[in-house]
Amino acid sequence: APSIRLSPAARSLFDEPLAIAVQGLGPRQQVTLRTSLRDETGQLFQASAHYQAGDDGELDLARCPALPGGSFSGLEPMGLLWALQPQKPFWRLVKRDVQSPFLLQLEVFEGHGERPERLLAQAQHERAFLRDGVRRVPVREGRIRATLFLPP
Repeated sequence: APSIRLSPAARSLFDEPLAIAVQGLGPRQQVTLRTSLRDETGQLFQASAHYQAGDDGELDLARCPALPGGSFSGLEPMGLLWALQPQKPFWRLVKRDVQSPFLLQLEVFEGHGERPERLLAQAQHERAFLRDGVRRVPVREGRIRATLFLPP
């Protein structure tokens, strides 16, 4: 059965590269990968790309270019993240509470149709804004308002 392999596996910082690969596909199988996340107000952001697995049934986004027809095309290992678009026009992805991560959903569908057919694999990944152990200290002194972030 196909599976999604992420590196780092379950959690990464928002500005860190995320390696995405799919294994267990058929040789040269055509698939659509879709990412989605909801912002803090509940607005949905999505991106999708069409790919074709290699002869070994492996699909590594760092080596396989996206085919025309999705949110982007070409060799873009992080394309499924930077191409996220809002469902609501002119909406922007804004993070107000940096202490909670965004939850990224990744899905692999069979084929390249406009309406993806069968779900083959799915995974979740947290995109965090603070490294583990970092303390967030609000600063209020006179008219000064700031936030101090202290490393572990």
